[in-house]
Amino acid sequence: MDGSTQRRGRYRESPHRDAANRENGTSPDDRNGRADHNRRDAGRRAPQRLTGTQAVQQARRHLIDLLGKDCESVSSLVRGPDGWNVTVEIVELERIPQSTDILASYLVELDEDGELISYQRLQRYLRNQASGGEE
Repeated sequence: MDGSTQRRGRYRESPHRDAANRENGTSPDDRNGRADHNRRDAGRRAPQRLTGTQAVQQARRHLIDLLGKDCESVSSLVRGPDGWNVTVEIVELERIPQSTDILASYLVELDEDGELISYQRLQRYLRNQASGGEE
């Protein structure tokens, strides 16, 4: 070798900076540790919550898989503490004329990830039936 020192491994800070670090109580190792920690946190994203639109899409997919029928409409969407409750309307039996189709309301319960927790048929009715409290 030619007598010059080679740096191996980690970069060594200047003596002046080392003295300043000792005064404020930090060492190069401390700062590097925090920087590594911050970089790791920046790479991690907070878990994304399922949006209402995504919940509806997931509920429709689950019912198509389970029942083999597509959803005609969404009549309710409610966010709960552990996920979503989606109520959808499905044509269970098509008839002529369409006003005599048999529809059903299904409640689909999803967790925060969009996975199916439960589903149940709430009611069946004719398309031409008016629903509600008044008759």
